[in-house]
Amino acid sequence: MTLPVVQSLREQIREHIVEGIVSGRWKPGERIVERRIAVELEVSQTPVREALRELEALRLIESAPNKGVRVRELSAADLDEIYPVRAGLEQIAAELAVPRLDGDVAALRPHVEALYEADRREDGEAQVRHTVAFHRELVRASGNSVLLHTWEGMGIEVWTALSIRWLGTVQQSYAEEHEAVLAAIERRDADIGPLVKAHVLGCAPAPRGAVLGQRPA
Repeated sequence: MTLPVVQSLREQIREHIVEGIVSGRWKPGERIVERRIAVELEVSQTPVREALRELEALRLIESAPNKGVRVRELSAADLDEIYPVRAGLEQIAAELAVPRLDGDVAALRPHVEALYEADRREDGEAQVRHTVAFHRELVRASGNSVLLHTWEGMGIEVWTALSIRWLGTVQQSYAEEHEAVLAAIERRDADIGPLVKAHVLGCAPAPRGAVLGQRPA
C-alpha cells in the first residue's frame, strides 16, 4: 500500500492507525507493531514512531518498557473527561466568534446541509466528518489561534468517532442540532456560549463504565 502525498507522512500514518482502532482492526489491549505498519505502508519507522507518540499523547494507545505499544482499554469515563473540556473551549470560541461573524454563517452552513444528507443516509462516517468540520470552523471563527491549537490538539475527530461508533451516542438528527446552533449564531444570540456548551455536553456518552469497542446492550 502506497500513501498519496497530500498530508505529511506522519499525519497519514496517524489517520491510518486511528481508523484501525475505530474500525476494530486493533482491539483494546492489542499490540500495535511499529515495524509491521512501516512495511505495510512502505515507509520508514521514523514517521510511524512519531504518529504513535501523538496517539499516545491523545491517550488512545499506551507504551510500556519491554511490552511495546498497545491500544488502551478505553472507557466511557475517558470520554466523560474530554467532553467538559471541549465544551468549555467551544463556549469561549462561540462567544468570540459571534461578533466577528456578525451573522455571516456562510462557512458553517455547508456542513449543516451535508449533515442533513448524512442523517438521511444514516452515514456515520459523514456524520462524524461534518460534525467535526462544523465545530472546527466555529472555533476557527473565534480568531484565537491558541484556542484553535488547543482544540485541535485534543483529537476531537477521533473522540467523536469513538463516541458515535463505539458507544452509540447517536442523536436523532445531527443536522437539526447544528441548525439550531447556526440559527443562534446568525441572530447573534447573547446566550450563544451556554447554548454551544450545552450542545457539546449533550453529545457526551450516556453509558458509564462501558469499555469502548463493546456496544451497549
